[in-house]
Order: sequence, then structure tokens, then C-alpha cells
Amino acid sequence: MPNSKEKMNVILLSGGSGKRLWPLSNDIRSKQFIKIFKHGDQYESMIQRVYRQIADIEPDAAITIATSQTQVPILKNQLGEDINISIEPCRRDTFPAIVLATAYLNEIQGIPEDEALVVCPVDPYVEKDYFIAVNKLWRLAQDGAANLVLMGMEPTYPSEKYGYIIPEGKANLSKVSAFKEKPDAKTAQEYIDNGGLWNGGVFAYKISYVLDKARELLGFSDYADLLSRYDSLAKISFDYAVVEQEPDIAVLRFAGQWKDLGTWNTFAEAMEEASIGDVRFDDSCDNVHAINELGVPILAMGLKDTVISASPEGILVSDKNRSSFIKPYVDNISHQVMFAEKTWGSFRVLDIEENSMTVKVTLKPGHRMNYHSHEYRDEVWTVISGRGKTIVDGMEQEIAPGDVVTMAAGCKHTVIAETEIQLIEVQIGKQISVNDKKKHELYE
Repeated sequence: MPNSKEKMNVILLSGGSGKRLWPLSNDIRSKQFIKIFKHGDQYESMIQRVYRQIADIEPDAAITIATSQTQVPILKNQLGEDINISIEPCRRDTFPAIVLATAYLNEIQGIPEDEALVVCPVDPYVEKDYFIAVNKLWRLAQDGAANLVLMGMEPTYPSEKYGYIIPEGKANLSKVSAFKEKPDAKTAQEYIDNGGLWNGGVFAYKISYVLDKARELLGFSDYADLLSRYDSLAKISFDYAVVEQEPDIAVLRFAGQWKDLGTWNTFAEAMEEASIGDVRFDDSCDNVHAINELGVPILAMGLKDTVISASPEGILVSDKNRSSFIKPYVDNISHQVMFAEKTWGSFRVLDIEENSMTVKVTLKPGHRMNYHSHEYRDEVWTVISGRGKTIVDGMEQEIAPGDVVTMAAGCKHTVIAETEIQLIEVQIGKQISVNDKKKHELYE
């Protein structure tokens, strides 16, 4: 095995669900997967941007994404199937997630306990200098600067949204004096006057340190044991379980751009263009941003300081400052997920009736759906573009535009794309549910 001590090991934390950026985000497509950043002639998501930025700074970096099972298909869709993933069986907050990923890298990936890891969220809006600082943070931990080395963000205003790190001094690297919970604006200003830094959730440590903490706090023995009882672990954050209890801790100051894109207001600030999709503004609009994923135009007139977001999940029209209060209203909205990216491609729900659902499916070249069956519904596929083949109860059939394939309830079926395939899937039955799906081996 090559000497990995010169290879930065990064854990990207990819969690969360879609509440504050509704209707573009949902329980499957969290904010880090929404494509709003222009890169060349394409748009990329936060996770794609961060992944690319790390590779630009440190081409040999070993990146592992810590996430839940529900996010694995969209991660593979956006980043490729060969990415390294530590999968949580269920969500248990950041301490169990970080322990699981650390044990995975140690036992499964073979990284020795005396090597350092750096942990970053996937969703800040940052530039090149941030990842240069991340690399420095990793090297400080590798050199034993402290048991934990944090990155503290130089505040740009007295924010009430972030916790604060209070350093002992104002040097670039300093021991930590205290941690403070999210304050009011007046108290935040006092923290800033005393050299306080925003806690951006970026830190580095040696593998042995976190595994020792896991043995102490979780009764950790090995990766397999932790995985088997993961659902019984208490939900607890890494900050509360470890960071705030650690006496040997240092903080590295970072004064570059760092934005937490947690609301539509801050999300819109990161958009390079005022609109994405079919959107038109009249001359009286001012400071309006819009994203349209629907196949119909949006016309905005006379609006100021407004965000507009439209997807098959719903439509949001909000004053930008009010957009941060969206969550309690979205909590009361519950319905079918209308769009999702999968490992093999994507689907978009076009219509829902009492006993039917119509879906547009796109498969990437060389990919296929799982070989599966449904107990309670029939399906009809109509191919609208592309070429490939279907397999229905073991019988293969070449398909091309205009072909129609019918599957009765109980039939095992899949479609395999030679080129990109688009098809319309009509589901018919009295019990149409995402849970009505049984996977099979393709040739059993």
C-alpha cells in the first residue's frame, strides 16, 4: 500500500432533508444536490462543486462521503459510481456518523490509526482558499498540533445563526478558550470584539483519537459491531459529545469567503444568474431570483427582493427575508416525491390519479433499473427516445422509439439503456406505492 500520509483524507458530511429550500428539495434531494452553480455550459450542485474544488487543490485527496442510504443513488448519479461512501443505516446525528466513517476508513479502507482525517460539511459556498486552509488543517492534525484542530471563520457580521469559538489569542493558530452557543446580536458582537470566530463545523483529528472516544462513549469494538447496533445509538452531535469536552484543542483562523446556504435568501446570493429555467422579468423587477423546473414559463412583474422557485413539488413566491421562516409551513405539506435522481438516471412524476400514476423516466447510457416486480400494479412503458432492451420474466426484447412494453402485476422486469432512453411509464392499480417493489437477481 502506498504511503498515504502525503494524501489528504477528507470526510464530507452529507445529511439533512429538504425543508428550507422547498420546493426544489425534499427528503431525497437535499439542498446540496440542487444544481444552480454555472460551470462551463452546465450547472452543478454544491456536492459536485465541493468535490471538484477539493480535486483541483489536492488531486490525490481521498474523499469519503458520510451519508444515509437514501442519498446513495443521487450521490452516484451526480459524482459517479466509484465514489467512496460511508453509509449510515439510519440517521443518528454527527457523532455516530463521524465514528462510523472513521472506523470504515480504518478497517475497510486500511488507513492506519496514526493518520489524520479532516471533516467538512458539503454545503458551504467557498472558493479555492478555503480548501488550501482545509489542507493546512489536515497537516496540523497530522503533525500533532492538538487532539482536535478546528477551522474558525472570521465573522462578517454579528450572526445569531452560528455558534462561536473563542480563541485564547489572535494568532493565526491559537488554543481554544471556550465555545459559545448561538447568541443574540448584541452578545455576538461582544464575541467578535474579543476575537470570536464562527464555528463552521470543519475539524481534523487522528483516527486513533476518535476511535478512543468511540470506545469510551459508545462501547465501540469494531466497525461491524457498530454497524449492527447503529439504530440503538443515541442521537448526539460531534460538537456536544467531543469538541466541547476536549481540553487540547486548537483553532485555525480563516478569513476567506464562506457562506452557509441554508435559506432561499442566502441560496439566491450564490446564483451567478438571476434566473434558471424559463423565466422572464419585466423592467420593474429588482433583486428577484427565480428557478423554474417546470415545463411552462414564469413571468414576474413589479417584484422586489423576491425569490421564486417552481418544481413538480410545488411553487414558492416569497420575500427574501421571509424565506427563512418557511419550515413550519412546509412541515404541513405531505405528498408524493415528484422528482428524484437515481444511480441509473432520473424520474419525474407527470400526473397522479386515484388509480394511476404517469412518470417520465430517463436512463443514462449503459445503465439499467433493478430487475424487479410489483404485487399490486400493472405498468406500461412507451419509449419516446433512445435504444436499448427490456427483460420481462426473462424474455429479452430490443426497444426503440414508439415501442410499447406491458408488464402485468407480478412480472419481473427491467430496461437496459444502450443510448440515453426516455420513456413514459404508466402505473395502474388500486394500491400504487413506492413500497410495492421486490428486487430480483437478473438471471435467477
